[in-house]
Amino acid sequence: MELNEGKEGKSQTLKNESNSETWIIGKEFRFEASHQLPNHDGKCARLHGHSWRGIIYVSGNKLVNSGAKQGMIMDYGDIKKYLKPLLDNYLDHYHLNETTGLANPTSEAIAKWIYEQLEDKIPGLVAVRIDETCTSQCIYSKGESNFLIL
Repeated sequence: MELNEGKEGKSQTLKNESNSETWIIGKEFRFEASHQLPNHDGKCARLHGHSWRGIIYVSGNKLVNSGAKQGMIMDYGDIKKYLKPLLDNYLDHYHLNETTGLANPTSEAIAKWIYEQLEDKIPGLVAVRIDETCTSQCIYSKGESNFLIL
C-alpha cells in the first residue's frame, strides 16, 4: 500500500497497489427464542427470551460475470436458503439450550454456532452478527482482520 501526500505533507489518500476490490454483503434475519445462562450471576440465569436479530456477512473480490446472478458476489436468496433450515429447525421459537447443544448459549456462543453451521455452505462467509437486544450485539468471525471491515 502506498501513501500519497498532499502539498502540506498531510496524508490525503491510501492507494492499494494491488488494485483489488472487495465487496461485503449482509443478509439480515430474525428469530424469537428463549435461553438460559446457568452460570450467570444475575437475572439471565433464569429462563427468558429475546427477539433476536442477526446478519450474515459475505465478502468477495470477484462478481459473477454472467447469468442470472451477474454483478453479484452471492445472491441474497442463496444466503437465505442456507439459513432457513437453521431458523426452522433450531432457532425460531425454540429453547436454544436444547436445540443448539450449547450449555451456556450466550450471544457469543450463538454467533459462533451459526457461523460454524454455515461456513462450509457459504463461500466467502466473513462474520455472523447477533443482536440479543436492541442495545447488545456480538460479531463472530474467524480472523481478527475481518473486524476491520465491519
